[in-house]
Amino acid sequence: MAVPKRKHSNSRSGKRRSHHRIKPRQLTYCPQCSTPVPTHVVCPKCGAYQGRIVVEMEQQ
Repeated sequence: MAVPKRKHSNSRSGKRRSHHRIKPRQLTYCPQCSTPVPTHVVCPKCGAYQGRIVVEMEQQ
């Protein structure tokens, strides 16, 4: 079985892990009701997606 000859330095490990951070959700505003909504998601308030009504919402 192959075994590394030397230990990877902390710097090298850190460079590899530099992309492992959690990125914040990207928010856009619904063109119908101006509610902040994550991208590629149907608006929970009005049911619109890409300029058309996809889900009929009940009026409360």
